[in-house]
Amino acid sequence: MMKALFDVPAPAKLNLFLHITGRRADGYHLLQSVFMLLDWCDTLHFERQPNGKLSREDLTSPLPDDDLVLKAARALQTATGSQHGAHISIAKSIPAQAGMGGGSSDAATTLLALNRLWDLKLTKSELTQIGIKLGADVPFFIQGDNAWVEGIGEQISPIALPKAHFLVVKPESGLSTQSIFTDPGLKRDSQNAIISGFAANPFGFGRNDLQAVAQKLCPDVSTALNWLENLGSLALKPRMTGSGSAVFAHVNDDDVKSKESQLVEFSDAPKNAIIRLCSNLAEHPLKSWAN
Repeated sequence: MMKALFDVPAPAKLNLFLHITGRRADGYHLLQSVFMLLDWCDTLHFERQPNGKLSREDLTSPLPDDDLVLKAARALQTATGSQHGAHISIAKSIPAQAGMGGGSSDAATTLLALNRLWDLKLTKSELTQIGIKLGADVPFFIQGDNAWVEGIGEQISPIALPKAHFLVVKPESGLSTQSIFTDPGLKRDSQNAIISGFAANPFGFGRNDLQAVAQKLCPDVSTALNWLENLGSLALKPRMTGSGSAVFAHVNDDDVKSKESQLVEFSDAPKNAIIRLCSNLAEHPLKSWAN
């Protein structure tokens, strides 16, 4: 049995659009979205430990004492009865409170990596059943494809997307998902979209129904969106991802090639914002780690 797995990626995601189509009796919101994998990744390292011991080391920014990585490892132990443990080191790169799924992606990578390190041989379906209890976005990262997502996030249909570049801006301020979903001003009655409508214009389709509330609660979101809009043809149709506060815009390939320096050297960018030029991924780097 292997002793360690190093440099294991956990990619971020963007919501190309996010429509809220209703609300269930239990309070959960019904949504439609496309989740797209991004080449902005956290990096995790896993070393097997005896006697079921679990520990975590933060190599960059500190995480909460009991974060989703440790919760995922414990959930896998509980589900399988495994007596193996692990020391997990994590180098965070994906910003927190961004709407980019960083914590959920870390949890999914933990489940996929420990399934391999502990030789558990669980299927993706079995890992998904564990992951859904950790967070609504975790199953998406386990499945490993860009996806059309519906329901409360549990209906995941793989889709293919053209290769593209995106300028992502994470403002200094973050946003609480709960504060947006509980806001009385949230639009909850969008019409159902169809995949063929999205496919005709994948990077300009629809909108993010959470964005207006986010802009009200967090002025930094508006500042970032306005900055992207002022880039003109360089950044197309900026919008927020997830529940924010990160925003993004599709960038033309020709602009990427001809204006690379302009994209990298931002003199008038929002103060303390994290700005990154990213590409989408055709599939999760760990897609083949479980069947």
